[in-house]
Amino acid sequence: MNSSAPTAPDRPRLLVLTGGERPPGHERIDDDPRLGEVVYTTADGLDAELPGAHALLVWDLFSEALASSFAKADSLQWVHAATTGVDNLMFPALVDSDVVVTNSRGIFDEPIAEYVLGQVIAFAKGFHRTWELQNERQWKHRETERVSGKRALVVGTGPIGRHIGRKLAAVGMDVHASGSHAREGDPDFGTVVESSLDERGRDGGATLYRELPEADHVVIAAPLTESTRGLVDRRFLELMKPTARLINVARGPIVVQSDLVAALEHGAIAGSALDVFEREPLKAIHPLWGLPGSIVSPHMSGDVVGWRDELVDLFLDNLARYLDGRELLHVVDKGRGYVPG
Repeated sequence: MNSSAPTAPDRPRLLVLTGGERPPGHERIDDDPRLGEVVYTTADGLDAELPGAHALLVWDLFSEALASSFAKADSLQWVHAATTGVDNLMFPALVDSDVVVTNSRGIFDEPIAEYVLGQVIAFAKGFHRTWELQNERQWKHRETERVSGKRALVVGTGPIGRHIGRKLAAVGMDVHASGSHAREGDPDFGTVVESSLDERGRDGGATLYRELPEADHVVIAAPLTESTRGLVDRRFLELMKPTARLINVARGPIVVQSDLVAALEHGAIAGSALDVFEREPLKAIHPLWGLPGSIVSPHMSGDVVGWRDELVDLFLDNLARYLDGRELLHVVDKGRGYVPG
């Protein structure tokens, strides 16, 4: 069953994996008369509840519980993730199965782009130092940087990366991009180089090796896959300007945090703004909390007022499609680990 429109049985059983708190307005899900049963469970109860479930909503956003319980999924047709990234679901048994996986593409694009723009402006205008001096009641005149005319490199050309690129271009930045393969004529970025540190790409085209030394801001917006895991390592950071800043709004394991800490400590780059981390929550003793130029936010760049309601709205749209036998929205290519196109 590799179709994006699995055939739902009569009155299917829906399972919702939560972290303990049900989705807002969950009654809209519960009251659908076409569903046979709606069951809410946490990771501890997943083994017992998966048998007989036809559809699964993963509301516990980054849970990896399904991997250890998947052998119990004897009837499962469809898994919907209340996130954009689905790396926590790309375990071999699910990837090799006929289960269709969909994600919540589109919900976080604009908010994350606004977050990135905010960090770029905050770095350029020294807002963090202004707030520190205000707390110290110090009047200290300083010069700041322009944003317009600076060069940004967006790593990842999916919807989030494109929204980021448009936001940065709107304030006069020179925006470039890298993706899984190099190409010309991209509608948002023009030339896209390959996200590789080799001097030449697989097709002989340009790579990050050429782009990184020219960028003033490097924004990570790529999905976590085998090719992007650990991409931002010591070599990546050494290719960046000492005046450049790194912003990561994608997934924590794309950045090798120990290499980033070393780069910040030695002034190899000017700063970083991380919204995601190798392990979350970030431990209070981690050096990223206190390093000069380091900005830490708790995985919230896309979480604006009402975001949970929007996630429910999107799921209900897909649920109606599933029950009607129509094509589902935002079907993940499990071989790639993300929604293509």
